[in-house]
Amino acid sequence: MNYDKYVAQRAKSIEISTIRYFFNMVNEVEGAISLCIGEPDFTTPKHIDEAAKKALDEGKTFYTPNAGLLELRQEISRYLKRRFDVTYKPESEIIVTIGASQAIDVAIRTLVEEGDEVLIPQPSFVAYKPCVILAGGKPVYVPTYLEDEFVLRPDVLERYITDKSKVLILPYPNNPTGAIMTREQLEAIAEVVKKHDLIVVSDEIYSELTYGIDHTCFASIPGMWERTVTINGFSKTYAMTGWRLGYIAAPEGMAKQMLKVHQYNVTCAATMGQYAAVEALRNGDDDIKIMLAEYDRRRRYLLDSLRDMGFECFEPKGAFYVFPSIEKTGLTSEEFATRLLHEAKVAVVPGSAFGENGQGCVRMAYATSMENLQEAVRRIKTFMDKLKKDTVI
Repeated sequence: MNYDKYVAQRAKSIEISTIRYFFNMVNEVEGAISLCIGEPDFTTPKHIDEAAKKALDEGKTFYTPNAGLLELRQEISRYLKRRFDVTYKPESEIIVTIGASQAIDVAIRTLVEEGDEVLIPQPSFVAYKPCVILAGGKPVYVPTYLEDEFVLRPDVLERYITDKSKVLILPYPNNPTGAIMTREQLEAIAEVVKKHDLIVVSDEIYSELTYGIDHTCFASIPGMWERTVTINGFSKTYAMTGWRLGYIAAPEGMAKQMLKVHQYNVTCAATMGQYAAVEALRNGDDDIKIMLAEYDRRRRYLLDSLRDMGFECFEPKGAFYVFPSIEKTGLTSEEFATRLLHEAKVAVVPGSAFGENGQGCVRMAYATSMENLQEAVRRIKTFMDKLKKDTVI
């Protein structure tokens, strides 16, 4: 039977993530070290686990309200106020989702109509494009550059805005580059947003993973609260990737429409996980500090090691990725990543997986043990030394 004719063109037009492709290739190479996946190697802190177990023991296994436990929404509201000085009403402006990924999908499907253009800085997270396409919108890629440390420039953004532009996705701290944007840089983007009457979907899932600089929530910039859908979650901050918990915070006029999409999509997030999230927000600040300090140690080690090997690599100040240029090798991102895996048994992700402007770089995640990083660095150095002998670099 020819199923192809039954499948919607929108579904056929999107592709499987290249990140997962390279991650799956690791299983085919015995002894390979993976620097592919952006997932904390820490297990969820025990007190958070215990909160979920307690909920189960108490029989709290029924549906919650579609928007999530009010208790959790109240904690999210308090967290956003104390950490980023933004205020959202827990009763009507916060929605608990199945991870930040579902939050992004819900936000885009609620805001985007057929033919609307969605501005996406590039390189960035792989899910934005397919979510826009599945919503009937048109992804418009706004390049960012290594020489700017992959910060979105307002003058470049303006060049890609048309009368069909509706939504700007703002992905900082950034995956894959580790780039952050300062408050002053975001204020310059805010002027463009106001000038062209845009709505911003601000993906701030890495907001707690910054080094030497505090994260600025885009909604905290004057005039931006009413134009911003803030996306965040628990996966990266509290090492809760498998729990699949995120949230949307948005003005009531948008949130009430997003709640309908969320309701028909998933009903609600898992109840016991929501109780775990309450515990994370109430008592998880020390966990964040411990993990952040270790990430910073790894970040500095990997960055220094790559620079010592001759890689051009700006200092990433957010998330847990480095994004070195491999252009001087003469290889494409895909060729470099493939050869590194098979010849050195180290798996990285080609920068091109995150958009055309990622070509010439690779993403390395340091969300793994220092022991793995040290061995990976040793193997990469051996690979680069061999490459230098075989070619003129």
